Amino acid sequence: MNIVVLIKQVPDTWSERTLSDADKTLDRASTDAVLDEINERAVEEALKIKEAGDAEVTVLTVGPDRATDAIRKALSMGADKAVHVNDDAIHGSDAVATARVLAKAIGTVDDVQLVLAGNEATDGRSGAMAGMLGELLGWPSLTHANELSVDGGTATIKRETDEGTCDVTASLPAVVSVGEKINEPRYPSFKGIMAAKKKPVNAIGIADLGLDANEVGLAGSLTQVDSFAPRPPKSGGQKVEDEGDGGAKIAEFLVGQKLI
Repeated sequence: MNIVVLIKQVPDTWSERTLSDADKTLDRASTDAVLDEINERAVEEALKIKEAGDAEVTVLTVGPDRATDAIRKALSMGADKAVHVNDDAIHGSDAVATARVLAKAIGTVDDVQLVLAGNEATDGRSGAMAGMLGELLGWPSLTHANELSVDGGTATIKRETDEGTCDVTASLPAVVSVGEKINEPRYPSFKGIMAAKKKPVNAIGIADLGLDANEVGLAGSLTQVDSFAPRPPKSGGQKVEDEGDGGAKIAEFLVGQKLI
């Protein structure tokens, strides 16, 4: 069985993120880039399945040249190989266009029975990629997993909701998205870091996937940013002095903010 893990290189959450004036897409070059933490948990879960049985782990990413750093991080954790979709035409793709690319790229990997992803990336935050991939691939999608077990040809997850915990089961092949509570990702060892340098990375473009430039990028996207503005500076808070009517003043403030 081959497990494909979707990974993404994102701007460091501690850095100031902005959009490009030219095409209003995320300006990735202006910030430090890291492997999204939720993807590390997806990789960890795939490695746990691999260690418990007969499986191979392939990481898949869509991104520019420097996304290789994210790939090497995942490979150093223990993944076996990688697919890197790197094509300038993909720049500006929204979630739907990106899902289209990912679905085609998953098809280049042999014997895929399970696709793992994070619930949402820290840059786009659509939280819908697993569902869209399931639709495109024709596979069930099990989302927001805090626990995952694979037994034979069946995957079962535990998902927390406001009402409690529910179990969701589906036959493989399937797409599973994981949450932050599912595990604690391992740190790459020195041996793993050195071994990652020799692991295969298949770099491909949209032509290799049978896609046309009009199906990806801004041209192939259903949504685009029309305008944006810098975040306004923080202003001072409102001070409430209690002169016997503090409770009424606080209530009045909360009503004014439409909080009560």
